[in-house]
Amino acid sequence: MAILHLRAKPNARANQLLVTADGGVTIRLKAPPQEGQANAVLLAFLAEVFDTSRSRVQLLSGHTAPFKKVALADIDEARLRAILARYQAE
Repeated sequence: MAILHLRAKPNARANQLLVTADGGVTIRLKAPPQEGQANAVLLAFLAEVFDTSRSRVQLLSGHTAPFKKVALADIDEARLRAILARYQAE
């Protein structure tokens, strides 16, 4: 199981994952930050990015904050790093 620390930014034009040069992860989400809508979109988007089922992605902390901790049950650290490398900013 891999743990992903990220910053979520709701109300974006499109869902987008960005990785900075220092390894920071930001995810822009189309959903508003109301009634858990952004968190639901976040977890579904991460399931899609990491090619796993939505039930294997769990929000551990940051339910009402921009900084979140997410568990990816079927992903190991090597696969996590390899997938995030695809989104690394040049």
